[in-house]
Formats: sequence, C-alpha cells, structure tokens
Amino acid sequence: MSQVFEGYERQYCELSANLTKKCNSATILDGEQKKQKVSEIKAGLDDAEALIRKMDLEARSLPPNVKATLLAKLREYKSDLNNLKTEVKRITSGNANQAARDELLESGMADANMVSADQRQRLMMSTDRLNRSSDRIRDSRKTMLETEDLGVSILQDLHQQRQSLLHAHDTLHGVDDNISRSKKILTTMSRRMSRNKWIIGTIIVVLVLAILLVLYFKLAH
Repeated sequence: MSQVFEGYERQYCELSANLTKKCNSATILDGEQKKQKVSEIKAGLDDAEALIRKMDLEARSLPPNVKATLLAKLREYKSDLNNLKTEVKRITSGNANQAARDELLESGMADANMVSADQRQRLMMSTDRLNRSSDRIRDSRKTMLETEDLGVSILQDLHQQRQSLLHAHDTLHGVDDNISRSKKILTTMSRRMSRNKWIIGTIIVVLVLAILLVLYFKLAH
C-alpha cells in the first residue's frame, strides 16, 4: 500500500475524531462561543476535504489492484465526512427555542456519540479488512515474482543444457567424420596392399619361369 496514502489516512482519522468531539461540544454552547466553535469545525471540514482529495489523487495514481482497494476505503471516509457536514448543518440551523433544545440535548449527544463511535468502528473494521486484502495481494504478488524468478532460472538451465547437447552433438559429428575418413584411408591402403601382392606374385612367377627356361636350355645343350 502507498505510504503517502497511509499518511493522509492517519491525518484524516485524527481530524475526523477531533471534529466529532467539537460537534458534540458545539451543541451545548450559545452565542459567540458557538459561532467560534462552528468556525473551527468548518475550517476542519475544509482540511478534511483537502485530505480526501489528496487520497483520491494518490489512489488513482497507483496500479489497478491497489487502486480498487484504496478507492473502496476512500468511499467510507467520504461517507464519514458527509455525516460530519450534516451534523454541522444541524448545529448551525438550530434556531428553535431553548426548551426544545434542552429537551433534545441529552438524546442528541447520546445519538451523536453513538453514531460517531459506530462510524469509527465501521471505519476501523473496513480498514482492517482492506489491510488484510492488501496483505493478501502483496503476498500473492511476492509469490508470483518468486515463481517468475524460478521460471527464469529453469529456462536458463534448460538453455545451458541445450547448448551442452548441441556441443556434444557437434563433437560426435566431428568424431563420425574422422571415423569415416579413417575408414576410407584404411580401405585405400587395403586395396593397394592387395594390388601389390598381385604384382609381387606375378613377378615371382615370371622369375621362376625364366629360371626354368634357362635351366632347360642349359640342360638341353
């Protein structure tokens, strides 16, 4: 999750809790004190709106899987801000008589505290759920990256093995060529030896016949 978004988120939660307390205290004030408190609340609402806009811009600049999670969380904060604005309008438009205001004071404060506490509880639960979802997304991305690294390593090993096999094939091909050349040389030598044997045999026969003829002529005379 974006650290920038988390910083804005912490600021907003603190500001929202502070504005809720000021709204509760403003309901029991009168005159200038009430006006001053309402002015403080409105200034805080402006700051809260600015934080909402910053969170929205930051969330939309992130990758889609993270953006969807943060925008869902942002909708909760916008709902909380609208509730605060409604509460301020109720405080500023309260020009009813003092008796009605006193009558509604205790129930109004109790309801406001209950709504605020319930809203904060829902926001905390939503934040926890979104944080768990973000953790699962982060773990899934980590697993995906590890799997990708493993796949790259396997492909590199396979490439090296392929290169080794190609080298071995080339070596065997060279050995086969050498064997073929050696076989041709041996065949040529064998043919020459056979031819030389015939030549030598022929010479021997001719010599024997010549010797016999010489002996015949000598013995005949």
